[in-house]
Amino acid sequence: MSRRTPSRRATPRANPRSQELLFEIGTEELPSQFIPSALSDVRDRALHLLKDARISHGEPKTLGTPRRLTLVVPDLADFQEPLATEAMGPSKAVAFDAQGQPTRAATGFAASHGLAVAALEVRTTPKGEYLFAVKREAGRKTSALLPDLLQNLLGQLSFPKAMRWNASGVRFARPIRWLVAVHERKPIRFSYAGITGNDRTYGHRFLSSNKALRVTDFKIYVKSLLSAGVVADPEQRRSMIVGQLERLAKKRRARLVRDEALLEQAVYTVEMPYALAGEFDRRYLVLPKEVLMTAMKEHQGYFSLLAEDGALLPVFITVTNMAAAQESSIRAGNERVLAARLADAKFFFDEDRKRALVDRVEQLKGIVFHQKLGTVYDKVQRMIKITAVLAPSLIIPHDHDRVLKCSRASLLCKADLTTGMVREFPDLQGVLGGIYARYDDEDEEVSDAISEHYLPKSAEDSLPISFAGRIVSIADRLDTVTSFFAVRLVPSGSQDPYALRRHAYAVIRILLEAGLSLDLRQLIEVALQVVKEQGIPTDEDADQKLYYFFVERLRYYLSVVCQIPEDLIDAVLSFSQDNPFNPVDLRHRAEALQIFKERAEFVSLLIGYKRAVNITKKEKYYDDNVMEGLLKEDAERKLYYSLQETENRVSSSLQERKYHEVLETLVSLKEPIDNFFDAVMVMVEDEAIRKNRLALLTKVRKLFRRYCDFSVISEPIPPGKLVGV
Repeated sequence: MSRRTPSRRATPRANPRSQELLFEIGTEELPSQFIPSALSDVRDRALHLLKDARISHGEPKTLGTPRRLTLVVPDLADFQEPLATEAMGPSKAVAFDAQGQPTRAATGFAASHGLAVAALEVRTTPKGEYLFAVKREAGRKTSALLPDLLQNLLGQLSFPKAMRWNASGVRFARPIRWLVAVHERKPIRFSYAGITGNDRTYGHRFLSSNKALRVTDFKIYVKSLLSAGVVADPEQRRSMIVGQLERLAKKRRARLVRDEALLEQAVYTVEMPYALAGEFDRRYLVLPKEVLMTAMKEHQGYFSLLAEDGALLPVFITVTNMAAAQESSIRAGNERVLAARLADAKFFFDEDRKRALVDRVEQLKGIVFHQKLGTVYDKVQRMIKITAVLAPSLIIPHDHDRVLKCSRASLLCKADLTTGMVREFPDLQGVLGGIYARYDDEDEEVSDAISEHYLPKSAEDSLPISFAGRIVSIADRLDTVTSFFAVRLVPSGSQDPYALRRHAYAVIRILLEAGLSLDLRQLIEVALQVVKEQGIPTDEDADQKLYYFFVERLRYYLSVVCQIPEDLIDAVLSFSQDNPFNPVDLRHRAEALQIFKERAEFVSLLIGYKRAVNITKKEKYYDDNVMEGLLKEDAERKLYYSLQETENRVSSSLQERKYHEVLETLVSLKEPIDNFFDAVMVMVEDEAIRKNRLALLTKVRKLFRRYCDFSVISEPIPPGKLVGV
């Protein structure tokens, strides 16, 4: 049987040349949010296609504006790398007879590869001498490969939404209007979606004559576009926009509200940025600052300005795609549109304030949370019950008033979903609830909790500041995760439609970063019980699935944020399987362990402990009842007395969570454990003595296990020792 083994040999050509590839996709205006990911997609797919085509090249660069996606690849090889394909055939002994003449095996193998027998090679392999058919394919000229490569590149691009616009049936984010493809300063001729590639691009839709611009390389491309009103480089546009914003803010003696998402939107909305300031009627300043800023940002893409005291100014800045000559009319148009938006916002705000939040709670019965989990009202009732358990467990000494504030915040936190303002500005849910709560004269901590309970909104976002805000946020997220697990709607692979991983990680972050110490397993059981009490059928294994789900979120935090090695994380998480699942406590144990692992005596202690574990596990011995009268050797008596002494100290230190003291105490057992294994034979014939010694080792194992599972900790490699030597 033959075996085919392809291999590539990068044989340099005698006269290698390199050229630049310039590729531009000209389109109708693309949505700004599509462009960054599209540019990344263009680059990644180009790299993949060039690699598959065996074309060496320099570092690609992408540029993008609303009307163009551009790729430039420098130092493109003139020819693709040659390819050698090898196939192993029969052994030499089988391929040739005693007279050295080829047998049918040799002629058949040669014919199957289109070669003469004389062209076959004999090579020595670990199995002996075998025939090989070797075909060497010279690399084709790069310019001949590029038309198909660019067609494939275009066909592989994907977007969140795509459309068809002509008879070709091609789907793209927006209609393609021209294609620039230049290599060796010459156009690459190919067709896609009814458009033929050439060396002609177009400038700004309004700031140029719309005359085709001939380009022969990237340098001329950038220069030609600039003369036609287009800044092709998004980073250059970003710098221009930031400078213009800062100058306008300084002119108004104001402070710009920096918003990176809004800046990103501006960068990919214009080809020639020109920022200008406008104003709105001061009477709208009676609206909350958050409402005004959101209205300007979400609906119009405007930047806000603050006075020195932090008050919002009746001024906005917009980044336009036009020249200064149209500034007056553009400003007037933007002011007119914003006035209408703010008038709507004021109407909704005034209408919303006619009813208190507490009077809106009943309306939540009309908003479905999930078809299997009832309404938002049902969710709020679950949150209140979780809060009733959660808050008292963290308020020490007990403060009835603070518990009531947490419950009140849970009751009201979703009521703003029924308001006109939240329907108009969904991103302000929670924030508006807190504002309305203040107008309703709710307690300040209740209002703050309502405002903060959606935090954090991402893995790196800020956390709730108020105690009640943290409690309500945990209750909200824990209910969401638990209830979906209860009805078997769990994340699978990369699919997480209800963002349950994000919610669970947020719970872990709040607990750890706020230092909220509790048994999360018990809280999960409470949340599951609350779901059952609403008559919702639940998965019998949901509690275990939820435990492991939260464990993995904690593992990620300890590994990525705390930089704790995996074996130490495994040690403390293994401990939590049979003990309270307290993320704060487990973090402290792991961090103390990380410090102690660096100590020299820790290594030999670990070795001794693992010997104790291995012996007792092998014998399946779990009884730690030691009979003092059966202790015959000095070393075993000394270990027994040391254990008695340290058990009390370990218990006291664990109670006070003084984990460094616990580890210091355990380290003090190093010498008695070492002496025991040096002087005592465990597996003696006398059954009573053997079992007594196994009980003594079981006692060692159980004492260490009260801190973590030391058996999964890897032993550090001593300095200067090479692995595998």
